[in-house]
Amino acid sequence: MRWLVGWSSAAAGAFGTGGAGATGYDGETVHPVGSQLLWGDPDPLWAVGDWRPDEVRVVRADAQTRIAVLGICGASDEELRLGLLTARGGALRHLTAWPGSYTAVVQAGRRVTVCGDLAGARPVFHTPWAGGTAYATAALPLADLIEANLDFGHLAALLAAPDVPAALLDSTPYDGVRRVPPGHALVLRTGAREIAAYEQAASLVMAAPPADPAGAVDAVRDALVEAVRVRLSAPRHVPDIDPGPVPGMGPAERRAARGMPVPGIGADLSGGPASGTLALLAAGLPGMPGTVLGHGTGAGERLLAVTFNDLAVGGREAELERAGTLAANPRLHHIVVTGGAELLPYADLDGPLTDEPAPSLVTAGRHRARLASGSADHFTGYGARQVLDAHPARLADLLMDRKRRHLVRPVAALTKADGSVMVPARVYGAARRLARTPYRAGVEALAERLLRRRFDEDEPAGAVGASLAALTWARPGPAARWLTGEALAEVSVLLQGSANRSAMGPGQRPGDHRARAALARHAAGIRVLEQAAEIRSQRLHAPFLDNQVVRACRELPESLRVQPGARAAILRTVLEGAGVTGLPPGWGAPSHATTTAARAGLRMAADSLDALFTTPLLAEAGLIEARVVRAALRGAAAGEPLPLDGLAELVSAELWLRRLLARRGTCWTGTPGRARAVPAGIAPRRGALASGG
Repeated sequence: MRWLVGWSSAAAGAFGTGGAGATGYDGETVHPVGSQLLWGDPDPLWAVGDWRPDEVRVVRADAQTRIAVLGICGASDEELRLGLLTARGGALRHLTAWPGSYTAVVQAGRRVTVCGDLAGARPVFHTPWAGGTAYATAALPLADLIEANLDFGHLAALLAAPDVPAALLDSTPYDGVRRVPPGHALVLRTGAREIAAYEQAASLVMAAPPADPAGAVDAVRDALVEAVRVRLSAPRHVPDIDPGPVPGMGPAERRAARGMPVPGIGADLSGGPASGTLALLAAGLPGMPGTVLGHGTGAGERLLAVTFNDLAVGGREAELERAGTLAANPRLHHIVVTGGAELLPYADLDGPLTDEPAPSLVTAGRHRARLASGSADHFTGYGARQVLDAHPARLADLLMDRKRRHLVRPVAALTKADGSVMVPARVYGAARRLARTPYRAGVEALAERLLRRRFDEDEPAGAVGASLAALTWARPGPAARWLTGEALAEVSVLLQGSANRSAMGPGQRPGDHRARAALARHAAGIRVLEQAAEIRSQRLHAPFLDNQVVRACRELPESLRVQPGARAAILRTVLEGAGVTGLPPGWGAPSHATTTAARAGLRMAADSLDALFTTPLLAEAGLIEARVVRAALRGAAAGEPLPLDGLAELVSAELWLRRLLARRGTCWTGTPGRARAVPAGIAPRRGALASGG
């Protein structure tokens, strides 16, 4: 893991001397483990972890005016200096408008500004500490710093309503550590904090101005090409020099055995349009995108394309065939990573501690096996579906804008998939109800459903059922049905309080609101996956989550988004605009998500999962009853129609809690007591509502 951490105090010099450390509650000096100091007192900033030299840049205008940029940023030093001078007056948005994926920190006198990203893949966290405010790009270091206990209300909300910002608010799994929402910045002035938005949301009063579809797609193309180019222009990194031959093993096998990625740049090539677009763009742009000459495969400038073939579960033959056709491009060097039953979900329940829990913990071993054969800089298509596709709730946005004719094609596609003549009336009626439902009423309806444990209507029957269930302001998560009544009541109270505090809602249309929430949840999951499946010296790149790409995609007209096959058509146009043609037949065909692998993994890991939930920590926290979850796991393995995503969330939460409590280290040194998060463990609790609300 890599993060930055700093703080702002009410009085100059309150946090130690010369930026070498900070004074805690008992007068002890603390500083982050494995850190490099970027600037010192009175408001010090550190970079912690295995940052590459080119990933940490500091530009100064004078002794008290400076900017630090951590990550991949396409701005030159002169552009950073100009941006710094502009930021002295309080402007924020331009700090997030450079190509790449990065975190910017600006200090102007005693004012410190930390900008989060639009998607939520690079979040910012903060907590009160020692009369000021500490901040970081990871929650666990701050939890260690203040010895935070677990926030059971957040864990309950994460399981009951993971897609509902009104339930999660700005909380984290650690009590007292807060999250800056996507599209916002943390502004600190002598220890006092302010959360400032830098991105304007769509108006609820006026319809969006008509957008030119061709121009919007061209903007997406330009943003994607620039996102890929800025990564190609970064310095290449050779992880480690191969120490020498091993009998019976080639260079690639030696690297895999030692957990080393291939030097140079590579990409996923799953056969889907997102990864294929990035692989073809990276291979086609000038800049020698492939492996470094003289290292690894000897493929020279060809880009390493990695395809995962699941031998235990079939159903992806068409995608694998398309990946093979794309890999015939002479600019690509294609390898296929095969996996059997040992790489099924739930097969490997061991792994590193991540900053937060996420469902990807049960599939981390599967991803790690694929990434181990990847490159030191590896492109992934994560986020494409969330930024390009239309959330079903966007149908209500079209009705609010009086654009009913644009509903014809998506509704016709749903009718064809279902075969019922009643589909158009059902979909139109649900969209019309959502368009007329105020935000507060939608949140209160979810609070009532959780309180009454009404989940049967959430069972989606195919594409039509899933679309109808999504045509709401808020809905229960797939794991909610297995939570205790007490936990659900606590989340219900949180929702009621949130609805009362913000009766006017988020100031967004329902479709836009749901799409942003889904993107934030997906980005948070990708961040956890990157930590759980981390390969030493490797960087995963998700250009679709870059600020400029997200902005460009948000300008796509809704009438274009909701059309069947819109994502594949947009990416095809992007490639054609970049000079890439000759895509294989079936390009962009929908990938029908299958639960076969998850069910097979549940069946194979039945004994270990049963043991995991014999005395679960989630039950000690009052969130579940062990026997109920064990029965659900056995039923899902036997083929019962249960929401498998919900079981993945429960298992991941339990795994994360066990790893957190088994941890003995801390992110800080120099303290007598070696402060760490959750120092007393989990005390069995009852009466959740006593601390909720």
